Amino acid sequence: MIGDVVETEQCQVKDPVDLFHAGQVVKICAPMVRYSKLAFRTLVRKYNCDLCYTPMIVAADFVRSAKARDSEFTTNKGDHPLIVQFAAKEAQVLCDAARIVCPFADGIDLNCGCPQRWAMAEGYGASLINKPELVRDMVRHVRNQIDNPRFSVSIKIRIHEDLKRTVDLCQKAEASGVSWITVHGRNVEERHQPVHYDAIKIIKQSMSIPIVANGDIKTLKDAENVHHLTGADGIMVARGLLANPAMFAGYEETPLKCIQDWVDIALEHGTPFTCFHHHLMYMMERITSKQEKKVFNVLSSTSAVLDYLNDHYGV
Repeated sequence: MIGDVVETEQCQVKDPVDLFHAGQVVKICAPMVRYSKLAFRTLVRKYNCDLCYTPMIVAADFVRSAKARDSEFTTNKGDHPLIVQFAAKEAQVLCDAARIVCPFADGIDLNCGCPQRWAMAEGYGASLINKPELVRDMVRHVRNQIDNPRFSVSIKIRIHEDLKRTVDLCQKAEASGVSWITVHGRNVEERHQPVHYDAIKIIKQSMSIPIVANGDIKTLKDAENVHHLTGADGIMVARGLLANPAMFAGYEETPLKCIQDWVDIALEHGTPFTCFHHHLMYMMERITSKQEKKVFNVLSSTSAVLDYLNDHYGV
């Protein structure tokens, strides 16, 4: 962390909340385990992404271990505005983690939406939507303990079967000073079922803080449609950006220029091969044949990938 971080300006001038009052829908790169790291954030920022999240970081490990901090969090001067997402279940641990990243980021987000079994079993992620008082206390603690009033504190949630419970959770969070709320429009059990955009609309109508819509947004047109359906102030995208990091700039599929940019950025950042290769697999999914995928997806070195891209695409 520190090698990259120390050069970051100590005080960020851009209040991320201001993005939501600029009169345009805020375009956001979601927290993605293994994927929304510095190199990928650098790429999507080149293509009209307004705000980026780090992958989810377990706050307790981050506070306890310098090794965890070094491997989980890298940033640089251009990496703004940036939100660091934490998994936490204790207010003071979240505060301690927030204090560590505060000089280098623009805000933190509490994950209340991860449906994975390990997270739920540990009391993290989506299990928190059933503990509105705890969420309220965690937000309030960070608000009280971080001196910088421009530092945002947001939460990302899933919805309940009974939407009244979700609205109650959101209103409690709003009363405790949360900056905005991202709503993934599915409940904990749902994976690939249609997103309940109607639920996001009801939540938006019940709140006065910004609401971000998340779930199944694959193109800029989808983003516009979801904005009109829900009234959401921001649109957060995960897999859609993995498949096409230039999506927010209006490209229907990944342009070759974006692939070239990824190669340049990844090499400059020393991105590990597996991560470098996986991103390219996602990006090229829609523009390669089955036969080409068979060859490309089993390449096992950076030089093999670079040769392939050069021979087939002139990249």
